Amino acid sequence: MTGPEQAVTAAVRDKGHILLATHFNPDGDALGSLLGLADILEGMGKQVFRYLEEPVSPLYRFLPGCGQIQTEMTRVREFVARAGDDFLALCLDCGDAYRLGRHNAELTGFRPLMVIDHHRGNQGFGDGDWIEPHRSSTGEMIYDLAMALGADISTRAAECLYAAISTDTGSFRYESTSNHTFAVAGDLIRRGVRPDQVSSNLYDNYTLGRLRLMQEVLATLEMHERDRIAIIRVTQKMLERTYTTMEDTEYFVNLPRAVSSVRVAVFLKEVEPLHVSVSLRAKGKCDVSLIAARFGGGGHRNASGFRIKGQGMEAVRDALLQLLRQEVQG
Repeated sequence: MTGPEQAVTAAVRDKGHILLATHFNPDGDALGSLLGLADILEGMGKQVFRYLEEPVSPLYRFLPGCGQIQTEMTRVREFVARAGDDFLALCLDCGDAYRLGRHNAELTGFRPLMVIDHHRGNQGFGDGDWIEPHRSSTGEMIYDLAMALGADISTRAAECLYAAISTDTGSFRYESTSNHTFAVAGDLIRRGVRPDQVSSNLYDNYTLGRLRLMQEVLATLEMHERDRIAIIRVTQKMLERTYTTMEDTEYFVNLPRAVSSVRVAVFLKEVEPLHVSVSLRAKGKCDVSLIAARFGGGGHRNASGFRIKGQGMEAVRDALLQLLRQEVQG
C-alpha cells in the first residue's frame, strides 16, 4: 500500500460522515466511482452525501444509486454542519479544483479533503492526495480502496465500478489497461456484474435524435496530415435541429479515432458562441495530455480535453492543428 493510499484509507476508516464529489459533466468513470464508493461506504455503516453540480445524464441513469445524488449546496451545508468533526470530503476523478464547478471554492473549503484521481496533470488540492496517473481509471483505485478497508463490494457497487473502468479504458483498449485492471474487472464479474448488460446500457442506448446528430457531426469530418489527424465538430444549431443536447455527443470522438490511419482525433464542441470544448483522443506514441495542457486542460496520454472562451471554433481548430502537426510527425 502506498503512502497516499494509506493516508486516504485511514481517513475514510476514521470518519462517519463522508461527502463525495466529482467534476462537472461527469463521465462514466467519475459517476461510477462516486456511486460505487457511496454504496461501499454505506455498507460500512457510514453516512454518505453524493454531490453533483447537475443531474445525471440520461446515458448513465442505469447506474445503481443515481436517484440518491443531490445537486443543492444548501443540502451539502446541512450535511457538513450535522457531521461536525466526524466529517471527511472526498473528491474523485477530478484533475483540478475548478472542475468541481461553480461551487468549487466552497466545496474545497470543507476540510479535511482528500483527492483520489488518476489524471497526470493533477497537482493535488486536498489535505491528502492519492494520485496515480498510470492507473486505468479512478474506478480501479476505488476497488483497491475497498480492499484496503476490508469492505464488502455489493453487486450494485460492482456494476458501478465496472462501468467506471470500462468507459475510461475505452472498453479495455487503452494502454493504461493493465493485468491488474483485468483482475479487478474479473472480480467484479464474480460479484455479479453482467458485462453484456453494462455494455448494452453504455453503448446501445441511442435515441433517434442522437443517431441523426451523429450523422450531422460525421458530415463535418476533416482529415489532415495524410489522414493522421481527424477533426469533427458539433454546433448549437445541430443540437437544435436534432432535438438533442451536448450529452448526446458522448463517445462521438471515438468514431474518427477508429480510422486505421488516424493518430489523433479532435472533437470541437460549441458550448455557446466563443466558448469551445475540445476532446482529444490518440493512438500510438501521441500524448494528447501535453497538447491539452497548452490550453489549460489535461487528462491522460490517450484521452484529454480542455475548454477555451473568447475564441470561435475556427480559431481553436487552427491553433490545435499547428501543435498536432508537430505531434504526429514525431
